[in-house]
Amino acid sequence: MRHWVCGAVAALAATTSIPALAKGPKFAVSITRTSYGIPHIRAGNWSGIGYGVGYAYAQDNLCMLAEEYATIAGDRSRFFGPKNVATLGFDKIDNLSSDVFFRSVIDLPALRKGYLKQSAAARALMTGYVAGYNRLLRDLGPMGVPAECRGKPWVRPIARDDLLRLSEKQMLLASSLALAPMVVAAAPPAAASSASPSLPKIDPLEPRDIGFGSNGWAFGSELTENGRGVLVGNPHFPWNGPSRFYEMHLTIPGVLDVMGVSIAGAPTVTLGFNKDVAWTHTVTAARHFTIFELKLDPADATAYLIDGKSEKMGKISVSVPMPDGAAPVVRTLYKTRYGPVVFNPLAGFVWTRGKAFALADANRDNQRSLDTWIAIDQARSVADIKHAVSRSLGIPWVNTIATDRTGAVLHADVTAVPNVSAKKAVDCATPLSATLASRLILLDGSRSACGWDSSPGTAAPGLMPASEQAIWERRDYVANSNDNYWLSNAAAPYRQLSPILGLWGTERSLRTRSGLVEIARRLNGSDGLGGTKITQKIAEAMAFANRSLAADLMVDPLLRVCKDQPDLADPCQVLQKWDRRYDLDSRGAYLFMAFFEALKPSAASWATPFDPADPVHTPRDLRTDGEAAGKIVAALRSAVDRLGKEGIAIDAPWSRVQFAVRGADHVPIHGGSGQLGILNVQQSAKAQGGIVPFHGTSYIQVVTFDDKGPVADALLSYSQSTDPASPYFADQTRAFSAKKWHRLPFTSAEIAADGAMTSRISE
Repeated sequence: MRHWVCGAVAALAATTSIPALAKGPKFAVSITRTSYGIPHIRAGNWSGIGYGVGYAYAQDNLCMLAEEYATIAGDRSRFFGPKNVATLGFDKIDNLSSDVFFRSVIDLPALRKGYLKQSAAARALMTGYVAGYNRLLRDLGPMGVPAECRGKPWVRPIARDDLLRLSEKQMLLASSLALAPMVVAAAPPAAASSASPSLPKIDPLEPRDIGFGSNGWAFGSELTENGRGVLVGNPHFPWNGPSRFYEMHLTIPGVLDVMGVSIAGAPTVTLGFNKDVAWTHTVTAARHFTIFELKLDPADATAYLIDGKSEKMGKISVSVPMPDGAAPVVRTLYKTRYGPVVFNPLAGFVWTRGKAFALADANRDNQRSLDTWIAIDQARSVADIKHAVSRSLGIPWVNTIATDRTGAVLHADVTAVPNVSAKKAVDCATPLSATLASRLILLDGSRSACGWDSSPGTAAPGLMPASEQAIWERRDYVANSNDNYWLSNAAAPYRQLSPILGLWGTERSLRTRSGLVEIARRLNGSDGLGGTKITQKIAEAMAFANRSLAADLMVDPLLRVCKDQPDLADPCQVLQKWDRRYDLDSRGAYLFMAFFEALKPSAASWATPFDPADPVHTPRDLRTDGEAAGKIVAALRSAVDRLGKEGIAIDAPWSRVQFAVRGADHVPIHGGSGQLGILNVQQSAKAQGGIVPFHGTSYIQVVTFDDKGPVADALLSYSQSTDPASPYFADQTRAFSAKKWHRLPFTSAEIAADGAMTSRISE
C-alpha cells in the first residue's frame, strides 16, 4: 500500500526541470509514507514544511478540502444549490445561510493586515501550504482528481486568502460559527420578511450533546512507573468533514521535530508530541463571546445609544451567486462596535424598535494561534507550553493538557476569552441576563463602561490575561473532559474565577465523573490491572475500558424494580448478565442505551442529590419508590419496543449494533455516548441495521518518554483518507475496531524500519 502513494509522489520528482533545480528550488521537501499512510515531512525551512503538508493532506483528502474552500468563500449556493444543506462547524445549515454568514463575517482586509503581523515562520508555512496544494492539483491533472469530485468547478487552485478564510473559520468554530443562524437571521423590524433566512427551531444557544469535546489526562512523576510523564489524548471530533484530524510528522533539522495531527488548513501540528513534551486539547467550558443588549435610538432602529449618544450601525451588503445564471440573492446585515447584530427569539434576542442584540467574539481575527502552535511544537518542557499559551492568548477554544519527560504536568484553561470579571458581569447585567446566565454572559451595550476591560500586556485589547484564567501545574495528574477548570484534580479543586470561564462548583457530567473514578480506581489498585502506578499500557487499557458510569449507577436499581414485572423477565436477565461496557462483545449495551434515552434522568431521579463536597460521587442512588418505579418500568418497556422496531435483538452484541461503513464493509466500533458516562465517546446516527458514528474518538494517543525520546502509541479511528479508492481509507478504522495500537515511528531508524519509501518534490 505504501508503494501506491510513494510511487505516485516519486514520479513527481522526475517532472522537476534540471534548470529549476540549478537555480535553487523555491520549495523543496521529502515525504516518507510509513504504515497507515502517515507522511513524515522533512524540509530545510518552514516554507518547505508547509509545502509538504499542503501536498500530502490534499493527496489524501482533496475532494473534502476543495469543497471546504468553496464553503468558506460563500459559494455553496452556486455550486450545490441554495436549499441544500451544509455542515457549518458541527451543525447543519442551508447553503444560502452558510454563504451569507461567510460573506458577511469574514473580513479579508483585516485578515490580510493580520497576516503581515505574523512571524516569518507562520507566513512561510502558509505560503508553502498554498503552493503545495496547488502543486498536487497540477500533478494530478483534471483526470487524476478523485472520482468523487472529478470535473467539478469548485475544485480549483487556492490563494492565500483561502487559507486566511479557513483559519478564521476554525477560530470561530465554538463561538460565532456555532451561532451563525442568529447572525444571518437578523434584520431591522421594518425589513424583516419571509424572504429572510429563518432561525432553526432548535435554539443555537441551547446546551446539546453535539459530539465535540474530548478527554485529556496527564500523569506526572509522582504516579508513573517510569517517573516520566504519561499523556492520554482522546479528542472527540467529527468523523466527517474538514474538522477531521490528519496524522503527520514534521522535521526541520535542528529546528523542528514534531509528530501528531492537524485539521484542514492547519500547516503545522496542533496536537501531538516531540522528544520532550506531549500535549492534547479538550474543548473548554469558557465562553469566547458575549452578547450586548443595545438600546436603540427612538428615531432610528438601525442606530443605538452609547452613553446617551446615537451611533449608526454599519451595513454589510452581501451578494450570493446562484446556480445556472440565476440572479444573485442580496442580503443586508448590520454590525455594531461590538460585532454583528443577532436575532434569536427563542432566547429573547428580538430586534424591535427599542432594542437589539449584538455578538462580540474574542476569536475574531485571532491570527496568533498559528504562532502559538509553532511555539508548542518546539517546546522543551511544560513550562514552555505554559509560556506560549499565556503570552499569545492565541489558543482559540480548547484547554491544553500536557506533560514532559521530567514528569511535570499542566492543564492550562487559557484561551482567547473576553475580559469580563465577575463584578462586571453583575454590574452590567440587564433584566434578561439572569435568565441566560447558565449559557452566556449578557451585558448592557448602552454603557461604554460595560465593554470588555483591557489589561496592560495582553496580546490584544479586551482579552482576559492568563493570570486570571486557570492554570494547573502539578506532578500527580490533571484531567479534563470538557467540564470547566474547577475539578481537574479531584483532590484539589481550583479557586473560583470569573463566570465567563464556566460555572464553578456545579454538577459534573457523567463523563467527567467517569474519568475521575477510573483514575481513582487505578491509584487505589481496585481496577484489576495490577499495582497502583500508571504505565503506557495501563493508560491504554483505561482509555479503551468502555465502562458506562451510568450503568454502574442505574442497572442494580433497575433490576430490583423489573424483577416483579413478568413481561420484562428477558430484558432484565440480559441486563443482569451485561458487563456494563460498550466493548464489541458486550450484550445488552444497546438495550441499556435505549432505556437511558427513554428515561431521561434528571436531578429528581436521584435519591442522593449533587453535593459540591463530593462532586465525583454525586448525584447517585437512582430512586425506585412510588412514581419513579413506574417511570423506570415504562422506560424499559419503551426500550424493548424500540429495539423490536429496529430489528435488533435485546441481547445483540455491540459489534452488531454500532459500525462504520467502509465501502461494502461494516467495521464494528466500540465505545458509546458520553451521556452514558463512557470515556471512549462515539455519537452515532441511526442507519440501516444499526447505528453509525459521526462524532467521537478520533485521534487517540498515549505518549511517554524513554532516554532517547518519545514513545507514542496512537490510532486515528476513521483513517487518514476520505477517498474510498485510497488504501488509507479504512485501515486504521479496522485497527481501532480491534484495539490494535500503532507504535508511531519517530526516529530516522524507526521510520526506516517501517519499510517506508522516501520521495522528493520541489519547484
